[in-house]
Amino acid sequence: MLRVGPLKPSLMDTLTGDYDALVLPEPSERAAFFSQHGESITAAVTSGRTGVDAELMSHLPNLGAIVHFGVGYDTTDVDAAAQRGIGVSNTPDVLNDCVADLAVGLVIDALRQVSFSDRYVRAGRWISDGNTPLTRQVTGKRVGIIGLGRIGTAIADRLVGFRCAISYHNRNEVDGSPHTYFSTPAALAGAVDVLIVAASGGKGTRHLVDADVLDALGPQGYLINIARGSVVDEDALVERLTDGRLAGAGLDVFANEPAVPEALLTLDNVVLLPHVGSGTVETRAAMEALTLQNLDQFLADGTLTTPVTR
Repeated sequence: MLRVGPLKPSLMDTLTGDYDALVLPEPSERAAFFSQHGESITAAVTSGRTGVDAELMSHLPNLGAIVHFGVGYDTTDVDAAAQRGIGVSNTPDVLNDCVADLAVGLVIDALRQVSFSDRYVRAGRWISDGNTPLTRQVTGKRVGIIGLGRIGTAIADRLVGFRCAISYHNRNEVDGSPHTYFSTPAALAGAVDVLIVAASGGKGTRHLVDADVLDALGPQGYLINIARGSVVDEDALVERLTDGRLAGAGLDVFANEPAVPEALLTLDNVVLLPHVGSGTVETRAAMEALTLQNLDQFLADGTLTTPVTR
């Protein structure tokens, strides 16, 4: 078994202590490592931040499963895995609630400027400068969701409680959904006040939210991204946030993590988080348990509990 990249510390300890997992070394040491261990490795455990690419698979001829800690798997070459007959799993469902909670938190923060107001008070500006500028109400806003899957649906369910009108864009219309469907991201963006990105990452959704979509959202619109940084054209987003063509944003993910565009760091209308959508004690424990369940099931009978379907 092989661990690829850093993982939750307790999961790394379990993989080492209970499974005798090997750890993928630095590139300069890999040739010798593959020569000694490549044929013996049948499973790899990784995360959406690291993944397993086609080149690594080529050095592991008996690899049968790539087990992801996390819902994202866009850093793994799933096409190459399918061609080689390698199963791929992730940890869906168990993180839906926490990611959805955070998305709503970002909506509230971006529109009501909670983080900015906190900084304002701490800096003594309430005393020196008086009250903060007025902000925007959340209740009743028109909200668009790109990606009405498990997480997108959980976000919509919460915002219905704020009496928000929910619309969405998917590759296909969701049967039975009570929410309004738009066939393109730009059409959706032009009809809402807040656009939430909840789509899967990967080549198929790269820059799905491009300059045209951001322009359709417009200078009164807010962008919230809790999906993957790759789904949004980050350069176009930065330009529009800095020159006033967007009202604000709440971002948990970025194109080149952990790097964040420097221009965003000084903007008071942008909330920046370090990719913590699933970052609660309860959710990370559930993700760890499901990761190990997938691994144990594969080692027992060659199947996966939550295989990725394409």
